[in-house]
Amino acid sequence: MEESAFNALAEAELARIEAALEDCGVDFDVEPKPGGVLELEFDNGTKMIINRHTAAREIWVAAKSGGFHFRLQDGGWVNTRDGRQLWDMLAALATEQAGEPVRLAPPA
Repeated sequence: MEESAFNALAEAELARIEAALEDCGVDFDVEPKPGGVLELEFDNGTKMIINRHTAAREIWVAAKSGGFHFRLQDGGWVNTRDGRQLWDMLAALATEQAGEPVRLAPPA
């Protein structure tokens, strides 16, 4: 995949993630940073970073419980280690860090 195509797809996915996080009903700060980075700060002071990694053509997530890489596969972003979907893992990781249920669904 060409770099420009990847960046466009990753930026669109990050924008969808940002919108879903802001609408999920849980209180944490979501701040977009330059270069395709989203920074989440939870009330307990922990952070999660979601960013595009152009060289690897992946979206990376750094959470309290570890780092995860997601590659576009069959129309969805899939964990390179275990095949779990990005959106499912984001909800689980955010729930863990927030200490309350976080439900995420991609905007239509």
